[in-house]
Order: sequence, then C-alpha cells, then structure tokens
Amino acid sequence: MMLTRWDAVKQSRNLSADADDKKGAEPIRLVDKLNTNNRNVGYIHALFPHALIIHVVRNPMDSVFSSYKHDFNVVFTQPDGSTENLDNMCEPESLTTVYKAYRDSMTLWEEMLPRGRIFHIRYEEMVNDLERVAKAVIKAAGLEWYDSILDFHKKKQAVNTFSSTQVRKGLYRSGIDAWKKFETQLEPIQTLLGPYATSDVTTSMDYTPPVYE
Repeated sequence: MMLTRWDAVKQSRNLSADADDKKGAEPIRLVDKLNTNNRNVGYIHALFPHALIIHVVRNPMDSVFSSYKHDFNVVFTQPDGSTENLDNMCEPESLTTVYKAYRDSMTLWEEMLPRGRIFHIRYEEMVNDLERVAKAVIKAAGLEWYDSILDFHKKKQAVNTFSSTQVRKGLYRSGIDAWKKFETQLEPIQTLLGPYATSDVTTSMDYTPPVYE
C-alpha cells in the first residue's frame, strides 16, 4: 500500500505545472497528511523516530460540522485500486463516535510517547498569525525559511480533496466558529460530543526535535 502511495506522489509531481517539480530529483522528505494517521502515530514514531509528527487541532464543533456538511456517502477510489465509503460522516452518532475515538487516540499517544514528541498546531492560531506559526513549523522540521512559503495558495500542484478550491484562496477566517450559525440545529451533535466539544490544545511554539542515544 505504501509503495502504491509513493508511486501516486511521483505521478503527481510529473503532472505538476510547477517547474521545480520537473527537475527529476527524488524527494528527500515526504509529507503524509492522511486524516486517519492518528491511528498510526505509534508506528510512525517506532519506524521513523526522527519524523516530525504534526497534529492540527481545530475547534471540535467546527471540525465535526465541516465533515457533517459534506456528502461523504460516495465511493472513493484508493491508490491501490480498492474503494472506500465514508458514510459514517453522514450520521451524528457515528460522526461523533469517530471524532471521540480520534481524540482518545491522541490522548493515548501523548501519554505513551516522550513528552513533547508531537508538534501541535491550533488551527485558529495559524489562521490569525500564519507567519508566526509557519516559522515554528519550519524550524521544527529543520528547514530553511522562505517568504514564498506564505504564498502556498499560489502553487499549481493538483489537489484532489473537498478542500481543493479552499487551498487556492489562502487562509480565511470565515471557517472559525462557522458552526455557530447553525448552533440550534447542531445541538444534538454538541450533546453527543459532551466534554469533547471543546479543546484546550495550543500551538507547540517551543518544540524540540527528539534526541536518541
């Protein structure tokens, strides 16, 4: 499965309109933003002990509402040719169950892994101060800062997700507290979430890469 995903990455680079992607050089870093990677954090830590593990946290109600308002009751073709249906995002009970399981898994990894191993980003902080948060991420990754990083929305690489049009807009603040426009209608979901309806996670501005003997 992983080899198939690597092939998909290489194919995407070949089709890219970005000249930098056509130089033929093999990438030395891989960013895997699969949204179910929370299940794999332990494996990632064990297999790639120096990997930067980034956990982006959004207001829980905004996060759940963002999934709920899209029609995931469709069949997605995976890189290996198999298909998957994400219809569990269409019902409040199953959607909140998935969300709470994600939160529980991240709590588990925080307890099991070395302190500070996971780099947290608070979505709202990133939107309100992109440069500050972006520079913290670049520093944590051991990379060199370029001002063009802030112009990510001008890149021409293909984006094949529901967020494809949003990526081209750059960051925008309209998604913050968007759920409150439908607060009455979303009350059953808020009730199902219970204490999971809030989160006090903040951005890890003082991240230190792990050192092993």
